[in-house]
Amino acid sequence: MSSSKQSGCLDAQGLSAVVRERADSAVPAPDRNLVLAFDTSNEVVTLGLARIASGTRLDMIESRVIPARRASNTQLIPQIDRLMSEAGERRGNIACIAVGRGPGSFTGVRIAMATAKGMAQALGVGLVGLSTLDAVAWDAQLKGVRGPLAVVADAMRGEVYPVAYALSDAGIERLGADRVVKAPIAAEGFSGSDGLRFAGDALSKYADLFAEHGELLSEGHWYATGDGLIFCLQHAWDEGLIDPFDARRHDPALVLPVYTRLSDAEENERTRLSSLEPRNLRTGVQEARVQAHSSMHESSPIDANQVVRGVLYRPLDAAHVDDVATLEARVMDGDPWSARMILNELPQRDRVWWAAYGIPDGEGSDITDETAASDLRLVGYAGCLVVDGEMQVLRIGSDERLRRRGIASQLMARMACDARDLGADRCMLEVRAGNHAAQEFYRSMGLSDAGVRPRYYSDGEDALIMTGAVPTSMHHAGGMEVREQAENESASAEPVRPLIFAIESSCDETAASVVDGEGNLLADVVASQIDFHSRFGGVVPEIASRKHIEAICGVCGECFSVAADHLGRSDLSWSDMDAVSVTYAPGLVGALVVGVAFAKGAAWAVNKPFIGVNHLEGHLYANKIGSDDVEPPMVASLVSGGNTLLVHVRGWGDYRVLGSTIDDAVGEAFDKVAKALGLGYPGGPVISKLAAKGDPRAIAFPRAMMHSGDLRFSLSGLKTAVVSHINAERAAGREPNAPDIAASFQQAVIDVQVAKSAAALDETGVRTFCLGGGVAANPALREAYQEMCAERGVRLIMPPLRSCGDNAGMIALVALDRYRDGRFFGLDADAKARADLEQPY
Repeated sequence: MSSSKQSGCLDAQGLSAVVRERADSAVPAPDRNLVLAFDTSNEVVTLGLARIASGTRLDMIESRVIPARRASNTQLIPQIDRLMSEAGERRGNIACIAVGRGPGSFTGVRIAMATAKGMAQALGVGLVGLSTLDAVAWDAQLKGVRGPLAVVADAMRGEVYPVAYALSDAGIERLGADRVVKAPIAAEGFSGSDGLRFAGDALSKYADLFAEHGELLSEGHWYATGDGLIFCLQHAWDEGLIDPFDARRHDPALVLPVYTRLSDAEENERTRLSSLEPRNLRTGVQEARVQAHSSMHESSPIDANQVVRGVLYRPLDAAHVDDVATLEARVMDGDPWSARMILNELPQRDRVWWAAYGIPDGEGSDITDETAASDLRLVGYAGCLVVDGEMQVLRIGSDERLRRRGIASQLMARMACDARDLGADRCMLEVRAGNHAAQEFYRSMGLSDAGVRPRYYSDGEDALIMTGAVPTSMHHAGGMEVREQAENESASAEPVRPLIFAIESSCDETAASVVDGEGNLLADVVASQIDFHSRFGGVVPEIASRKHIEAICGVCGECFSVAADHLGRSDLSWSDMDAVSVTYAPGLVGALVVGVAFAKGAAWAVNKPFIGVNHLEGHLYANKIGSDDVEPPMVASLVSGGNTLLVHVRGWGDYRVLGSTIDDAVGEAFDKVAKALGLGYPGGPVISKLAAKGDPRAIAFPRAMMHSGDLRFSLSGLKTAVVSHINAERAAGREPNAPDIAASFQQAVIDVQVAKSAAALDETGVRTFCLGGGVAANPALREAYQEMCAERGVRLIMPPLRSCGDNAGMIALVALDRYRDGRFFGLDADAKARADLEQPY
């Protein structure tokens, strides 16, 4: 097979192998000699199964393409299971998983990716990411197509993913990087190419456009095939770019989808921040106050409730280009960039610029979660160009008084994350030959020396060229710190069976937990995405889905590590579990899909029962954490960002919804009021803290449906009344009294919640009341419920504060009961945005 200019078949780690000498292939274990490959980037499920015959040769066993029509998550694992069964092969014989990374449907790509990650981690084998478009090209080559070929995949929104190839008897040669462009522009770009042929599923929509510039291949050439995937893998192996037997080299955590563009929210943000319009200059950092989520000492997690020194990382905006130019002139040798040069960079779609804001040592007070953005100073910046699949670092600098605080590393990681989303898989930069400190920094990011540009700089100094894979995240969970939720003491005793593993990914928390047969949480860990969503004032579903894919392997690995430590063992693995469970509904469906697909993949790999759990039922079971004697009947108030309801818990698994909100949820209302006050996201904690300084009787906000005669809620009118009050104060030339507004709003919410809860207790006659959901952590609400229950002689159960938000411990506790009842899900189960709590399984 011929060598290609740009493989496109490789994940980030595989690409780094290009710059080092290939090690000899490991000798395969005799019972591990299979490669399983699959792809769901389009409207089909593509499967390939091959045997590693000898050396580096793959012998094809089976290739299948099954129409899926947006049902890939229900069909993928059943089709894999059928393939393995009909081929007479065992899943334990799999030596490597190969998966199509796209580009294609974002959801489709993530289904395959999450499933593959779950399988590979559970089996303890490597995961190799392959280009879906390369697999289409290889399939065409295997079917006899020769000469120029363009693969055009549907990218939705009138866009396509076009890549040109040259096909010969020796193989395929990729002639360009992954990109996304409007279909007419892509078609016109192929004009004048003699003998050009087109393949790819975009032909189903844009046949007329591309027919003007070449021959359209039949529908049999529109999708990746199992043969195409296996030959793509074979070529990469022949070139020394991958080794299917090297699991460490192909860590599943490092394989990411090919997106080629940022999320819509990020693209819109870039457009807004590049403008010098007055609305973008009010505060300079997205009109938000600083929340101290990021530490200048990166190894020390921050408690956001304490006064701490911190750094805020945000995409660079036009309001701070003068600050960048000033810092640039101070810290850079040679010719510094001007403010005008930097400003011209910001609106360009192939550029990525990030900035770090803080207060330098010795200059002012520490940053707190109420530090105004206008009080911040720029302390670092970084920018890059993304072209032809390469991240070219343009500038990176930090305040010389704040060196060795991890600022440059964090900026590089954030810039690299965006560059990967724009299609970059390689990194390149120039650094002064005499700047040894910078060179060591870049080497720590995985880059290596690749050459010299003589007399590159204006003063005649040489530039050292450094290249490598796009640097991976600073943390193994997609750039997020993983925190341990449970408070268990170490123990060496054998755990009581069964052991249940649980995953939660319904919104913006990636969480995992292990529970034993007595309901003890052996591990309960979570990685929060708050940093990634706070600048948008709320959760962005597309970003949430992307971050779950990045974090899920690291979170699950950390969960096993914590559980092993708790048990006094050296390790713990998927095969030690008795069942695998996951939140399947309700929530953000794109986020849920990642958890469900990953959990199903892991359950299939180790042949364990798979259990789906209703997220709301999980919040009910969270009351068992810290109160293991709690038993129905009871009334529960579930209050969170997405739900507000009262539930009569007649028994575990037996629920009757007494009333729910007819519009906004409580948590949603807190977020919207916080946004109206310019307090940032999430709104609940900051409103609660601010309310403690205000007068809850200062403003007579409405108590909607207080006397409705039923147990329903409405928060929309209250939210509107608060916003109207804020606007009226500003129109009158007065600055709104934020503490009084927060306190009065919070009290209005509490009054209705407590009154309706008391009515629910009267209606049901039960003597136990409990809480659930993120808003259940609100101190004033908890105090009000304590007073109400004490007055009525009702037992009050509240989850620990750490267990009020989304967590996997509560999911594991539900799954434990489901395991005992033998209530399992099939591997054709799918995620659901909505689900009925009264029928939780």
